[in-house]
Amino acid sequence: MIREETDIVVVGGGGSGLTAAIFARKAGAKVVLLEKHEELRGSTGLSIGSITASGTWHQKRAGIKDSADDHFEDMGAMARKFLGDLEAGDNLELRRILVGNVTESVDWLMSLGVTFHGPMPEPPHRQPRMHNILPNSRAYIWFLAREARRVGVDARVRATVSRLVIEDGRVVGVVTQIAGRAVEIRARKAVILATGDYSSSGEWKGRFNPAVADVDGVNTTNVGDGHRFGEELGATVKFGQVVYGPNLRFMPPARPSILLRLPPWPAFTRMMRMALERLPSWLLRPFILSFVTTYLSPEPSMFQEGSILVNKRGERFTDELDKPTYAFGPQPDKQGFIVFDDVVAQKFRRWPYFISTAPGVAYAYLDDYRRTRPDLYHKAASVADLARSMGVPVEVMEKTVKDYNAAAPAKGRPPLTRGPFYALGPVKSWIILTDGGLTVNRHHQVTRADGSVVAGLYAVGSVGQGGLLLEGHGHHLAWAFTSGRLAARHAAGGNV
Repeated sequence: MIREETDIVVVGGGGSGLTAAIFARKAGAKVVLLEKHEELRGSTGLSIGSITASGTWHQKRAGIKDSADDHFEDMGAMARKFLGDLEAGDNLELRRILVGNVTESVDWLMSLGVTFHGPMPEPPHRQPRMHNILPNSRAYIWFLAREARRVGVDARVRATVSRLVIEDGRVVGVVTQIAGRAVEIRARKAVILATGDYSSSGEWKGRFNPAVADVDGVNTTNVGDGHRFGEELGATVKFGQVVYGPNLRFMPPARPSILLRLPPWPAFTRMMRMALERLPSWLLRPFILSFVTTYLSPEPSMFQEGSILVNKRGERFTDELDKPTYAFGPQPDKQGFIVFDDVVAQKFRRWPYFISTAPGVAYAYLDDYRRTRPDLYHKAASVADLARSMGVPVEVMEKTVKDYNAAAPAKGRPPLTRGPFYALGPVKSWIILTDGGLTVNRHHQVTRADGSVVAGLYAVGSVGQGGLLLEGHGHHLAWAFTSGRLAARHAAGGNV
């Protein structure tokens, strides 16, 4: 086995891991970052890209008076609204750390070149606090990876950590597979886990929330590696039952557009922000939507108005009004299509019938998908021609629509009878993320069930959530960057 030595090993190359590696290196530590995916990305690079924060430059410029105390209270209100009695067990110490330090996280990201648009409102937050990154969440990783290279972080991809190295009860390193060879990397100061959640692990989801065990996670590499390492050393996972999803999302394009492949140059993103602030949304729709329609989800109102779901065999496989997101597991490729007629299509071309919410322009309608996602958009004069466009068996599709129309009146559903006919898809049901994280203390050190510290081990981001509830948009990224910053400073011996 090859052996190496460093000061700090960071396991995971998403937003929290890159941030931790950068700040540990800036504090004088020699840092090795290990990412098992083929590129640095994590869930951060797959997210919508919002950060919720108070007291920011954007709020002050907009004349918004806000405070960390109000933010703290509003996080509790958000948790009570969506999670009910679970809010009573929220980790208030970590919540206070988040609201007291997230502003500095936003300032730091902006200093790297990140551009935000906002802040946007999200009730029950009493002030607009949601800051949306431009042009999309990939910009986080672009700027963080650049900064990591600049400060001298030794970042390695395709490096899967199989276990921690323990000596005398202290974590002193990791064993990883790099290019097919086992490498033991000793860490003189600490190992920082930044391995994300377990949204793509059927085993972990089955343990905490069996109803979603067979629903895929958005980030396929998030399988609970860090959670396993922590539990093996006596840590516990709190709020493992809290799962965001299953949610429907349209499949991403097979090949990203040229616009999506553009680097997020600050001059370009600042121009985007100025345009969003000064120009009417209708003028910007085609441009802005070209960046965000990769990530959008269809609204349940489409089914309430008469759309149905069919699988790749052309079969209707669920009652669309009764938790349809749970029915995708047994379907071919776990995918489906949203099928509707011209009655539905005419509605979803204008307010109040929108297909998706869309950052920057508020809402996306049917014509937006026709322009920006032609790979998802199908239209035909007949059901048979629609089936051919979708690539599903014609006879099966015709029978599916015929059977639905025959049963629709008795069930109070509108039939699909007026052509032309439409389909959007493929669409898939996903687990966006899971909230269960290892127990940690205020310095982000992993703790055992009895409260004692696992020496030499830290956890940040989703794996180090420590019982902190992050309901609502923008708090998970806020925690990723903030916990990464603070844990690194402590682990490297700096001031928290």
